[in-house]
Amino acid sequence: MKLNKKGPMSGVRVIDLTAIVSGPVATMMLADQGADVIKVEPIGGEQLRQLGTPQPVGMTGIFLSCNRSKRSISLNLKSPKGLEIVKKLIESADVFVQNFRPGAAKRLGLGEEQVRKLKKDIIYVSISGFGEKGPYSQQRVYDPVIQALSGLTDVQADQDKGIPRMVRTIIPDKTTSVTVAQAITAALFHREKNQEGQHVKIAMLDTMIAYLWPEAMSVLSFVGNEGDPRDGSLGLDLVFKTKDRYITAGAISDSEWHGMCSALNREDLIEDSRFISAKNRTVNRQERLQIMSNEIKKWNSKELLLRFRGRGVPSAPVLNRSEVLEDPQVIENEIMQIYDDDKLGKIRQPRPAAIFDKTPSQIRSMAPQLGEHTGDILKELGYSIEKIRSLLNENIINLKQSKNEGAI
Repeated sequence: MKLNKKGPMSGVRVIDLTAIVSGPVATMMLADQGADVIKVEPIGGEQLRQLGTPQPVGMTGIFLSCNRSKRSISLNLKSPKGLEIVKKLIESADVFVQNFRPGAAKRLGLGEEQVRKLKKDIIYVSISGFGEKGPYSQQRVYDPVIQALSGLTDVQADQDKGIPRMVRTIIPDKTTSVTVAQAITAALFHREKNQEGQHVKIAMLDTMIAYLWPEAMSVLSFVGNEGDPRDGSLGLDLVFKTKDRYITAGAISDSEWHGMCSALNREDLIEDSRFISAKNRTVNRQERLQIMSNEIKKWNSKELLLRFRGRGVPSAPVLNRSEVLEDPQVIENEIMQIYDDDKLGKIRQPRPAAIFDKTPSQIRSMAPQLGEHTGDILKELGYSIEKIRSLLNENIINLKQSKNEGAI
């Protein structure tokens, strides 16, 4: 893969000791933006390598899509010699990221104070489920646990029966990833201006409550005058059945409501006292949604969507995940890219979302095989071929799938 220009994060080295999604996706974003992200994996590989449907090339789609553009070094971190390698890497790094449970990194010898002795101005990032103290801090955590505790399952509750529901994609994990990536760049900016590193702590629970607050929980802002968060929520179930498929359509402003009524040939609803204002439409939303549902199912989707769009009504077909690939706007935006990889073959990935006109963000390589860059990285640190062979024989490093194996 040929790279045209340096990315906005070029020159930044990140030591990535994270696993699963929240940490790996954050560091992947930095890697796509040009950072040298060194993924430090145990001898047997990171857990995500075993999740999902394995391909003949020995890599799952989920691992690939969380770890592209990185380099992989595979070490036994519980051995003094393995830990020594990580410490040498830290001395050359700008950012150190870990998502062990609170206290585990320190016990390993890689706590914030221990790492800062090796690199005074490093940005040390700790990702956790619940924070570093409190009744839940030592519990294991996965995405559904945060959905339950943050209020997200309540947001998704069945509107008729009130039964809480999970979102069937890992919103807390991926939202935390974006938060971590932004926090790292902010900390690096501060270091550039003030010549000091800092410890950045991000909990998934904190992230999701902040994420939900602006519209799903903002009615709780006024102390002593809290309302019911279920009233007035913007996140309604706006999925409607037409004659041939499901679509979504919504109207918040008066002009959008008027356009929807016109498109449905129901101009009589414009002056209906139940729907005359945005407030009235919110109070009477169940009646409004039922009327919309009854009217929309009379139409073919293509015709109705054209009418909605012509009248300024936000709307779209509800696509299945395979249909997304063929959507004309997705194609126009060139979101999906096909890459030819020597080991993996043709790979489809969405390009990085942010477009930089001077320092392009781009997928710089596919996800590495386990230990693929161990030899290269050790050579960069000054290890001789003989020393690398010795580490391999002692089971301190893994070079089993390394492109450097023949050279070692």
